[in-house]
Amino acid sequence: MIRPLLVLRLLTMPCLWMGLVQLVFGELSFMLFKDHVANNFVMPASITLGVSLVLLVAFKKYQLPSVSSREAMLFASLTWLAVGVLGAIPIITIAHVTFTDGVFESISALTTTGATVLSGLDDMPPSFLMYRQFLQWMGGLGVVIFVVAILPMLNIGGMRLLKAETPGPIKDEKLSPRVASTTHYLWLVYLTITVLCALCYYLAGMSVFDAIGHSLSTVSTGGFSTHDASMGYFHSTLLLWICNVFMLLGATNFALHYRVYLAKNIRLYWRDEEMRAFLLIVFVIACLLAFYLYQKGADATLGGAFTESFFHVISFITSTGFAATDLSAWPALTAVVLIFVGYIGGCAGSTAGGNKVIRNIISLKSVGLELKRLVHPNGVFAMKFQGRTISADVRHSVMGFMCLAALTTMLFTILLMTTGVSFVAALSATAACLNVLGPGFAELGSSFAPLTDTGTWMMSFAMILGRLEYFTVLVLFFPVLWRH
Repeated sequence: MIRPLLVLRLLTMPCLWMGLVQLVFGELSFMLFKDHVANNFVMPASITLGVSLVLLVAFKKYQLPSVSSREAMLFASLTWLAVGVLGAIPIITIAHVTFTDGVFESISALTTTGATVLSGLDDMPPSFLMYRQFLQWMGGLGVVIFVVAILPMLNIGGMRLLKAETPGPIKDEKLSPRVASTTHYLWLVYLTITVLCALCYYLAGMSVFDAIGHSLSTVSTGGFSTHDASMGYFHSTLLLWICNVFMLLGATNFALHYRVYLAKNIRLYWRDEEMRAFLLIVFVIACLLAFYLYQKGADATLGGAFTESFFHVISFITSTGFAATDLSAWPALTAVVLIFVGYIGGCAGSTAGGNKVIRNIISLKSVGLELKRLVHPNGVFAMKFQGRTISADVRHSVMGFMCLAALTTMLFTILLMTTGVSFVAALSATAACLNVLGPGFAELGSSFAPLTDTGTWMMSFAMILGRLEYFTVLVLFFPVLWRH
């Protein structure tokens, strides 16, 4: 049974956090950037904080001893919707966009999709640009995980919230016996990598502002930039390769990062089956694409082709969505390749989107297992991943997920085409939003502004659906969730 008042009380927490974030950016606008948009942050922050505190006090007695799986799924889904709407208010008032576009931009930031309806970023207030970047960083490991990390009151039932939020088919691995400690470790690793990324960007030539801003969106694999030209603005090969490294780190399982740190053994990355497969996929596809681009004359030099190929393959497979050139000038086949790698995705337990490498591995092994059974009907075979036997439940869950991802892609592509966009634009936009990737192609190559309001709301829903990996959201529409 779902207890609505308990869920409402839990929702006050991320709302309080969003209010505090906007209040801080109001102070930064007034004290540091002096860009005259402080009120655009302070006013919504004050209202959000006031209402949330009133609700928190009013429902204080609903501090119940546990959170059920149903309540965790409802809380996770409603959190993204609530903070998406609240986060949109400064975007609407500063960028002068409609409510629909503001919510889309906010959800895109928080889900680390990176799809945008804005242009003219180079002339926008610095505090607003940094606010967009920070929303991506905050959403990278997940708003729910962040709330569990900073609010000890959610320790009770916190693991259910963590599982409802965390991407990947196997979610029982913990770094610490306590949920709050687990989330603290994850955020400590996340913060450390972000600081290192900002430092490397700065040493390679970025300004302090750009280095911090781009580190927030690189490690979160979000893809927002403070410039319309994205990473292409800097015209630096060194920056692109630095970006490659930190996009890969952001798309790596953060539990693996922590194990490497504890063991002081970098070889653990290669020993991890998912990480090893991830790096091999990136290397093989990027090399093949580089030779193809060079052969087609898309880049004058082989070295340049390799740089561009590795950067964009990593950008798409990690669901970051940075760009360093005009992709519309590349051969048409490259769009197919980039959309394909976007569906592969990064590692489970990372900030990346997509289907996740572990699911692709299990899917291929499942096919191989069935082929073995056809040849040897009486044989007994076991499927293993990282030395552990994969249960039938996990296999069935993975195959169900992959089928659902394909069906959802077809459905959203067809629905989006009914709003008037071309097939290529509809498919690329659907892939971008479901995989929290960002860039589209065809008429949506520059931004998602050409979409109608209906199409924009569909893509906003698709981003939340993809961020929570389908089941957490879709189960809300089944009556069994609401029954006693």
